[in-house]
Amino acid sequence: MKDLEQKYEHLKEIIKSYGSVLVAFSGGVDSTFVLKAAVDALKEKAVAVTITGELYPPGETEEAARLARFLGAEHIIIENRDLDNPTFASNPPDRCYHCKKNEYGEILKVARERGFNAVIDGLNADDLSDYRPGIRAGQELGVHSPLKDVGLTKEEIRALSRNFGLPTADKPSNPCLASRFPYGTQITSEGLRQVGAAEVILRKMGIPQVRVRHHGNLARIEVPEEYLQFVAERAAEVDRSLKGLGYTYVALDLLGYRAGSMNEALRLT
Repeated sequence: MKDLEQKYEHLKEIIKSYGSVLVAFSGGVDSTFVLKAAVDALKEKAVAVTITGELYPPGETEEAARLARFLGAEHIIIENRDLDNPTFASNPPDRCYHCKKNEYGEILKVARERGFNAVIDGLNADDLSDYRPGIRAGQELGVHSPLKDVGLTKEEIRALSRNFGLPTADKPSNPCLASRFPYGTQITSEGLRQVGAAEVILRKMGIPQVRVRHHGNLARIEVPEEYLQFVAERAAEVDRSLKGLGYTYVALDLLGYRAGSMNEALRLT
């Protein structure tokens, strides 16, 4: 833990050197941790900003607001409509680049209007090993990633979060709902609504980590391996509930949940 504490002190030094920051804040493990560090380093000169809209899982904006209050940070919410961008809505493999370019642009606009010196995000050292085209957008626009800069990994961030008593220490990841659509499949408001409602149903059944992948009229459910039997035993209830949202077919993925499973199709081409 001593090495991690040293990394945390280094993190605060980097953030303090900016003078004032807007924190791109989703309310996830990483952005909550970097917001805490920013508040520790800069007090009221660290402000959280959350992008909200139909792309984001139900309840996430409200939870982000609660977390910002918990950390004592001012919180700005920006309404965004990524579906108005036809390139994004067509869901190309670099979809996240177009999304982040737009969203970081909105955050940077607020930073300029309010005189903040820097925008920082929650990108960590592990994120560089995955296919994340959104990273390029942040780099092009000059967004800073201090967690990456000090070499903090996801597990280290979780460990420090537990040490600090942050409620997000063991929070499962929950990226935007566009990640549930196969590349090349049009992202629609109705599809986003279906996916969001389906995942709420499954989480209310007691499944902490779930993805409903949207394949047109088919919902493909991914849950952790230890929950496969749990869902199978409730097949009739799950089938009825998701068909009630407009799906014609409901399937359980036998390999279970894995982050970025839609990227598997890219590796096959």
